[in-house]
Amino acid sequence: MGLISFLFGWPLAPVKGVIRLGELIQEQVERQTHDPAVVRRRLEEIEQSRAAGLISEEEEALAMKQTLESMIGAPGQAVVPTGEEEEEEG
Repeated sequence: MGLISFLFGWPLAPVKGVIRLGELIQEQVERQTHDPAVVRRRLEEIEQSRAAGLISEEEEALAMKQTLESMIGAPGQAVVPTGEEEEEEG
């Protein structure tokens, strides 16, 4: 059975590789988005911009809100299951 699955699965190997690469990129982006050090650095940049007069108080509040929402998700934002868990089990 291993030889047959290898022969028929071999042409799909590049596609599986691209899918895995996409998954790795997504994991890295999520890791950076939710990293407290990155978020803190971004918030400090926003505060420095406000102190330097580069942005208004409203822009500062909006940028801080967007930064925090990107880390924790927007209020009321539901997590929608993709169904991948069911496919992998079956």
